[in-house]
Amino acid sequence: MEPINIVIADDHCMVREGLKQLLELDGDIKVVGEASDGITCLNLIEKLSPDVVLLDINMPQMNGLKVLELLQDKNFKSKTLMLTIHNEIEYLIKAFDLGANGYVLKDSESAILRKAIFAVNSGEKYIQSELAALFKENLENHSEDIANQIKLLTKREIEVLKLLTEGLFNKEIAYKLCISEKTVKNHVSNIFKKISVSDRTQAAVYAIKKNIVQIY
Repeated sequence: MEPINIVIADDHCMVREGLKQLLELDGDIKVVGEASDGITCLNLIEKLSPDVVLLDINMPQMNGLKVLELLQDKNFKSKTLMLTIHNEIEYLIKAFDLGANGYVLKDSESAILRKAIFAVNSGEKYIQSELAALFKENLENHSEDIANQIKLLTKREIEVLKLLTEGLFNKEIAYKLCISEKTVKNHVSNIFKKISVSDRTQAAVYAIKKNIVQIY
């Protein structure tokens, strides 16, 4: 099996070096690039097309959240795993709003980080368990309204939403479900209206929040 190619973006050299040594122990992960700021990180992603980017939030020139925003605009295929000191729910929600695939704290055990890397590389969403509890708790005040929204979705719309959350394009969803691309577009439009979102990232975050797509 080919190793998972990683770019590490963190403004601390010792952190990057330590992560590189830790992650490359077994040979199933390869660090192909390191960045100390957001601009360098974007340039490396464009040049190297890594499978996964380990992305810190606090970086000079351009922070990790801004990097996420630009990655989304440019439609890069690399998965993004936030590795940060910030355990506040606001940062977590903002990161997923901007398209992050995973979120792990820097004081986590190495086994959790490796699990997160493999999860996001395979197309899953990963939130560290302690943070996942906060993520869900934050939504309790809105649970009734959202439950009603879910009831409005048809079985086919839920299938489309799940595939959309995995990052598939309309053509790929159409192929998987054996329907036309035009039909997928109609389903996506209906989903947006029913759950009150305006783009695919917001729809994906919604699906994660409501456990339509499982998080770990």
